[in-house]
Amino acid sequence: MNQSSALTVHERLPLKIVLASIIGAWLCYFLLVTLRGNVMGIDMQAELLWRRSLVCAAGAAVTVALWLILRLFEYRALWVKIVIALLAALPASVLIAQINQAVFAEIQEEMQKKFAEEQGVNLRRDEAGNLLVDIPTPRGWVPADENGSAGAAPPSFSLTLEPAPTGLDRWRPIIGAALSLYFLLLAWSALYLALIAGAQAQAAERREGEFRRAAKAAELRSLRYQVNPHFLFNTLNSLSALVMTGRTDDAEEMIQTISDFYRHSLADDPTMDVPLEDEFALQRRYLDVEAVRFPQRLRTQFELPEELAGMKVPGMILQPLVENSVKYAVARSTEPVTIHVAAREEFDRLVVTVTNDGGHSEPAGNAGDGTKGVSGFGIGLANVRDRLAARFGNSASITSGPTLDGYETELRMPLVRHG
Repeated sequence: MNQSSALTVHERLPLKIVLASIIGAWLCYFLLVTLRGNVMGIDMQAELLWRRSLVCAAGAAVTVALWLILRLFEYRALWVKIVIALLAALPASVLIAQINQAVFAEIQEEMQKKFAEEQGVNLRRDEAGNLLVDIPTPRGWVPADENGSAGAAPPSFSLTLEPAPTGLDRWRPIIGAALSLYFLLLAWSALYLALIAGAQAQAAERREGEFRRAAKAAELRSLRYQVNPHFLFNTLNSLSALVMTGRTDDAEEMIQTISDFYRHSLADDPTMDVPLEDEFALQRRYLDVEAVRFPQRLRTQFELPEELAGMKVPGMILQPLVENSVKYAVARSTEPVTIHVAAREEFDRLVVTVTNDGGHSEPAGNAGDGTKGVSGFGIGLANVRDRLAARFGNSASITSGPTLDGYETELRMPLVRHG
């Protein structure tokens, strides 16, 4: 199944929701009609209930058929779906009205007979289908003849209550019932279209979220990959310097350390966060590489509280900062320089600092604005700031500047315990 068809399947309304909406609509209809019968004082409710239940079950089945028709047009324009609902609901309501008339025909005649018995009259249909009521002669009534003497009582007479239906008259009861059922089916159709619109909107939001996450992952991956070649360029320059000066033992040690560093740095997913203790360990390996170049000048300090060791940070987020400390402090100094990497919690925020006491000033091309200055500084703070923005948005920040005896860069980011 290709991606487009998979998305189409996900946009369909689940069958259980469709069935629940149909059952709910007809259950409401059943309750309202039953309540109306009780309020109006209609007798024979026990007989009516099971027949009404049968009609509602048949109505639900017809509504399922209506749903199958509407389902064919789920991805068409809204006006098309509305027109189809208006047209398809009409024959469906007529069919349910016919079922209703067939189910209640017998009970209707029984109710008419019962009413006639209570009123003391007789209801019957003649051969032509007319509904007649036989009215008996009142008791004690004797008509007088011309001489004023009592005569024989006249026979009972009949009145036509309902003429036999002909032509359109046969359809009037069905049409009357169909109109109310048509409204019910249109109400359910409107509910169904609203549910479809909601499901499609949610699917669109999911797709948009997937696209945003994919774009964010691509941005993070691109920014992360900027770090590796930059680091490799610096270390190869250092390795070349060791070889040219005849420090072959130191060069061999550096090669082993570089290999160990890349084995750990490349094993991680560039878009995933890593535990802070792993990030600190990675920077220790990098500084071990640089310590081969500067055995007398480079000193390191790491300060990581145990409770912060498991906090999640973007992988290699400290690499450009530590590289800058080596490049602009250690490499340019003739005195020992200490690079201090520390972490602390402050107001429910993770604060990580990279400090050196080399006394270097901010390079050309203001570090705060991320512009690229001389000596290739552009990938440093700019890369870190962009990665923090891609990962945390406005919830993270970076500040950098000189101190009394050196330079410090501070990262502030949310406390993330699960990456």
